[in-house]
Amino acid sequence: MESVSPARLYATAVGALLVILGIVGFFYGSSFGSPGTLDHTLGALRTNGWLNLLWVTLGALGLLLAGVASRAYALATGLFLTVLGVWGLALDPNAAILSFIPASGANEALNLTLGLLGLLAALGTPRRPVSASRATPERTSPLL
Repeated sequence: MESVSPARLYATAVGALLVILGIVGFFYGSSFGSPGTLDHTLGALRTNGWLNLLWVTLGALGLLLAGVASRAYALATGLFLTVLGVWGLALDPNAAILSFIPASGANEALNLTLGLLGLLAALGTPRRPVSASRATPERTSPLL
């Protein structure tokens, strides 16, 4: 198991946040149609069933991978959320990414913030060193 690192902290904290946001979002907007029926979750985020499902899935992955592959999770999720954030900013405020993920100012701010934090956490976490059992053993001379 990994020691506490920025990527592990990111995977745990962001994973929990996204699961909570996704579950709370289902109470506000659970329609899986196109984003014509959107609700404002917590007053600012525009959500529908697809976005809530995406958040719950990403969050659950973060919680599952926090102990074993947190750097990979932070890098992949950071990249994905940053792309979603930039893509959403390029659209009209009432438009949707891929015609089903709502785009609005608050959603993009959340995506960009969590995405950039993920990239920073991945950069701030060193790669795992090769374990001793996987490294080739040093050969000693029988004469020594």
